[in-house]
Amino acid sequence: MNAPGPSARPSLTTTEWLICLVAAIGFAFDSYELLMLPIIVRPALMALLHVPANHPSINEWVGIIFYIPAVAGGIFGLLGGYLTDLLGRRRVLVWSILLYAVSAMAAGFATSVQTLLFWRCLTFIGVCVEFVAAVAWLSELFPDPARRERIVGYTQAFGSIGGLMVTGAYYLVVTYGTSLPAVYGGHEAWRYTLMSGLIPAIPLIIIRPFMPESPIWRQKKEAGTLRRPSFGELFQPALRRTTIVTTIMMACGFAAAFGAIQQVPRIVPGMAEVRTLARPAIEQTVSGVQSYQEFGGLAGRILLAVLAVRIVSRRGLLRTFQLPGLILLPAVFLFAPFHSLTLLQWGIFAVGLATIAQFSFWGNYLPLVYPTHLRGTGESFAANVGGRMIGTCAALVTTQLVPSMPGGSPPMQLAYAAAVVGTTAYVIGFAASFFLPEPKATTLGE
Repeated sequence: MNAPGPSARPSLTTTEWLICLVAAIGFAFDSYELLMLPIIVRPALMALLHVPANHPSINEWVGIIFYIPAVAGGIFGLLGGYLTDLLGRRRVLVWSILLYAVSAMAAGFATSVQTLLFWRCLTFIGVCVEFVAAVAWLSELFPDPARRERIVGYTQAFGSIGGLMVTGAYYLVVTYGTSLPAVYGGHEAWRYTLMSGLIPAIPLIIIRPFMPESPIWRQKKEAGTLRRPSFGELFQPALRRTTIVTTIMMACGFAAAFGAIQQVPRIVPGMAEVRTLARPAIEQTVSGVQSYQEFGGLAGRILLAVLAVRIVSRRGLLRTFQLPGLILLPAVFLFAPFHSLTLLQWGIFAVGLATIAQFSFWGNYLPLVYPTHLRGTGESFAANVGGRMIGTCAALVTTQLVPSMPGGSPPMQLAYAAAVVGTTAYVIGFAASFFLPEPKATTLGE
């Protein structure tokens, strides 16, 4: 069933455009900070552990460095969602972006894998808090349903722009890094890539004084009618099913991303067309393949934004991406790495489209199913407990499955492990979609 076409609406004001810009910067650098890890983790661990790429300790540390920061981000992100409801959307949003920008810069100076892990934990915490604060803030600033769906959808699309930015940044520093100032006497591309995470703090400092607080939250706070958020209320009969199902489904989405898609940069160097290249050429190829996944994610987010105002059923909207992904993911990971680089590039484009679009779905869906005093808390539970703490552990599961997989070499064994974990996540997520509650209205609940 299709929704009726939107009627004419006044253009956005300068302040509203500024709000969209700040949200877009935040979403872009959420992805920028997170997606630099799959690209830099292999060369970073080789440098910090002083071992070759196929050493078993690399695979062990990859699982740890993907999962431990996600757990830290999930725990503190849950607290951040609570503080978003308690202290206000704008304040938490700004400080979360500053936290992940500064910690990303510091990670570039890591001298041990433990230090890198510490700074990545802080970066992840900032990203987890920022997503929840930004979605609640942005949704409440645009009360018109159709406009809100478009703005939340299109600003989230900048998450994939962030992914493209980081792949481009890595390609540039791999190619021209010798022209940059030396760090600890070297010109390692992974260090420069991490340091570039400081960039979002610069426009934020300039724009922050012009950003308004959420009018809905502010009015309730000033009137003394804003109820105190409570985690227990998420499991009362009115919200229990929503909380449980969205948590499971976000866990599955993150499991497909971390357990499969984000393993591609470690699969590419083991392909027959790539493994004989010089190291700079290998890193450039990794960056190139990653860009296909990011373009696919961008296409998926834009398509989600377009369809969000045309498909009334939220289940129907989500399954538009779930069903193709359920078929594409196992096909790509089981066959493409063993056949050709071109097949892998276009395959990961398609898988990225189907999977990353689902992340934007939750930004549109979750604000509709929780009231104002629980909006940040409810979003943070699904995103951080489900997505970050449970879903991200798929990266650890994938690395643990590698030794028992066929394939002939660690990168090809990794491809099989990613297929198993990613497909399992898709199957569970699709089954859970049958229990996903449809929002009672298109307007935000009080």
